[in-house]
Amino acid sequence: MHRHAVKNLDQADALLFGRVTYEMMEAAFRPTTVTGTRPDWTDPFAQTIDAAKKYVVSSTLDRVDWNAELVRGDLGSAVQELKRAPGKGLFVGGVMLPLALAELGLIDEYEFVVHPRVAGHGPTLFAGLSKHIELRLVSRVELGSGAIATRYEPKA
Repeated sequence: MHRHAVKNLDQADALLFGRVTYEMMEAAFRPTTVTGTRPDWTDPFAQTIDAAKKYVVSSTLDRVDWNAELVRGDLGSAVQELKRAPGKGLFVGGVMLPLALAELGLIDEYEFVVHPRVAGHGPTLFAGLSKHIELRLVSRVELGSGAIATRYEPKA
C-alpha cells in the first residue's frame, strides 16, 4: 500500500489536505515529530510525503509549516486557481475535503482502496453527497496486501 501511495504522490505536484488529515499525516510522517520507530517499509512513503508541497484547507489553523501553505477564502476559487497552475496536478486526501470538492465538481479522478478488513465503524466517505456522480473505471490494481485500488474518472 505504501509503495502504491508513493507512486500516486509522484504523479502530483502537491497534496491538498484538510486540517484533520494534515495533522494526522504530520504526526505520523514528519521526521521531527515521529516518536518511536516506524517500520522500515514505510520509509519511502514517509520521505515522499515529507518532501511534498502541501496545501491545507482550514479555517481554524493560524499557521502551518512542514512545507505547507494555508488555503483560505472560497474553497472553489482557491482550488480552481491551484488546478490552473502548470504541472501534474494535486492529490487530495481525507474525508470532508473530498466531499466538498466532489460537490463543487472539482475532482478529476477518484481512487478508492478497499482493504481486506471489515471495520464496522469510522467515517463514511462522501456521506451527505447531494447528487450522484457517475464514474468510469480507468484502472484496477491488486496490491500485495490483498487491498484493491480502483481509479475512476467522472463521466462527462
